[in-house]
Amino acid sequence: MNNFMEFLFSFAFYYPLFMAYVWMIGAIYYRFHWEHAGGRSYSEPPELKSYPGVSVLLPCFNEGELARETIERLFQQTYPNFEVIAVNDGSTDNTREVLDELSEEFENLRVVHLESNQGKAMAMNMAAMLSKHEYLVGIDGDAILEEHAVHWLVSHFINDGGTRVGAVTGNPRVRNRTTLLGKIQVGEFSSIIGLIKRAQRIYGRIFTVSGVVSAFRKSAMHRIGYWTTDMITEDIDVSWRLQLNHWEVRYEPNALCWILMPETFAGLWKQRLRWAQGGMEVFKRYFKQLFKWRSRRMWIVAAEYIISAVWSYVAAGIIVLWTLGLVINIPEPFHIGTIIPGWNGVMLAMTCLLQFAVSLVIDSSYDKGLGRYYYWMIWYPLAYWLINVITVIVGVPKALLRQEGIRATWKSPDRGI
Repeated sequence: MNNFMEFLFSFAFYYPLFMAYVWMIGAIYYRFHWEHAGGRSYSEPPELKSYPGVSVLLPCFNEGELARETIERLFQQTYPNFEVIAVNDGSTDNTREVLDELSEEFENLRVVHLESNQGKAMAMNMAAMLSKHEYLVGIDGDAILEEHAVHWLVSHFINDGGTRVGAVTGNPRVRNRTTLLGKIQVGEFSSIIGLIKRAQRIYGRIFTVSGVVSAFRKSAMHRIGYWTTDMITEDIDVSWRLQLNHWEVRYEPNALCWILMPETFAGLWKQRLRWAQGGMEVFKRYFKQLFKWRSRRMWIVAAEYIISAVWSYVAAGIIVLWTLGLVINIPEPFHIGTIIPGWNGVMLAMTCLLQFAVSLVIDSSYDKGLGRYYYWMIWYPLAYWLINVITVIVGVPKALLRQEGIRATWKSPDRGI
């Protein structure tokens, strides 16, 4: 038992340390191998062999205050050939009126109104069915797409042997930065999400495209049956199904999209709980396919996810045992004297700061002034690790017990202060 507890303590410490260096090394390699190999900035997209039509899919639920800005910025895209299909998914605010007004202003904007809330996946499916073109770009109804983003996304399908590319995920950047949570998320999207996607691209498979900005090959989506309507994270689900169907999913950091994120603990909790539950729902549904040799390139991503979930339970167990030890006598070897960082905690903290520094240097070319948020990242382990641990503990059983076939519908998000 003593050896087992020592193993758990070591695992709780060394796993995040090990993964931090995996992500840093992978991201640095990606940075020099692919990201800036041509010496271009995000404002200088490459010339394409052809410029096929693109359909931009815009699901909207209660976006009356934000849809106008999103659509007006969409029509500033430099890509020469695209249409926009906006789906009003049973909104209860003035989204219908706003979209109808905009359809009078923009010739290439088509608007569809659903009478009741059907969920984002259904809205995306509806837009895809109505689309004219082979390449689809999906963004959220409150997102701001940088003017060259569509060009960068489509380049993966057209140039560099993109015939097996099924999807390309863009680079979401947080635009609301007024609170501590907002400032921390600026660093998180660079140091955690950005590094992970770069590293995963190096070892072959990406856990998920970003639901807020991604491009898809329509024929690939048709082959897998488009978006699944009963998964609460349709972006994770479609990523796994494409890759299990042997389509390639890529990451394009130059495809910038400015997004609104929760800036309250309640909003953050709901968002992260949905992510945690959605990840396990996808793993539950498709894990049998992972045993096939043809799915071997997904093994690393799947193992990373499961080990991360196990780590959350181990970390929570250590915290619970330490807390109980403050009020009752805990027998050895379960007694934990302290969780106050010693030399190993200092080493982990220094690694976190190094990881944040590496990510901020890589992403500084896309998001000017990132360095000013470096100080706020000292709060990341306390605020976000704890939230992520708890949401995994709550979300995993919710996913395992959730009945399949129930439509996943929208809930109004917390878009910050």
